[in-house]
Amino acid sequence: MENTKLREQFIRDMKLKGFAEGTQKAYLSCVILFVKKYNRNPQELGETEIKEYLFQLSEEGRSKTYINQCYSGLRFLYETTLKRDWESYKIPRSKQKKRLPVALSQQEIYTLITETKNLKHKAIFSVMYSGGLRVKETTSLKADDIDSKQMRIYVSDGKGGKDRYTILSNTALKDLREYCKTYRITDSYLFKGRDSETPLSNRTVQSVFKQIKEKEGLDKRATVHSIRHSFATHMLESGVSIYHLQRLMGHTQVQTTSKYLHISNLSALQITSVQDKLFGSVKEL
Repeated sequence: MENTKLREQFIRDMKLKGFAEGTQKAYLSCVILFVKKYNRNPQELGETEIKEYLFQLSEEGRSKTYINQCYSGLRFLYETTLKRDWESYKIPRSKQKKRLPVALSQQEIYTLITETKNLKHKAIFSVMYSGGLRVKETTSLKADDIDSKQMRIYVSDGKGGKDRYTILSNTALKDLREYCKTYRITDSYLFKGRDSETPLSNRTVQSVFKQIKEKEGLDKRATVHSIRHSFATHMLESGVSIYHLQRLMGHTQVQTTSKYLHISNLSALQITSVQDKLFGSVKEL
């Protein structure tokens, strides 16, 4: 994107919109690659080139997630920065297959936390499961975010720039106190990186989870984000309403939270067939 003025305006618009830093980088990267393909000013390009480019990505075998990311980046550029009528372009968005989240069982969560011997890593997994936190939300936690009096965790600037409170369990509090005492954590980030001014990287947490998962033989499909999925699933199974869970998870729409109903244990939810109620659970002799 050689047009420096346009590039600066595009970045300014994304910041004004409140996009996360990662989203800004991803959108800018997509736009730069699009412009390089045609080697022309974006203002000279339009519907034909955009459709051709997105089709090319599909033919190259790029993931639907990446294609949709490029679609969103280009749409923001043309619709917001260049003030074009995007709807008139009639560019279809790649339809993504909706996959069910992978959640660990309660026994697997217990194994994960108890078999993590490093106090720092154990505290991280414990806090994540306690409040259903995302990895970045966990690594961004500061000492003041832990409210031991009201037993809650303050999540600042979560996904979508939303703040929220979620649950702090007694178990997680115990693990945190042991960790903080050993590592002499008093202020700033709870889980520091290489220096005291930066948080631990998300990649490090992902790597540690993968090592323990393989060592303990946990669900092969699971990622560190499965800890959050597990919290949601187990909370529903324990009887927490989906509307309360929505607030704890920080979801904007209840439909996002409802996906956990599909992977919850139906017997734990005490859901039975209406046929059994109708026929009084009569069994054959």
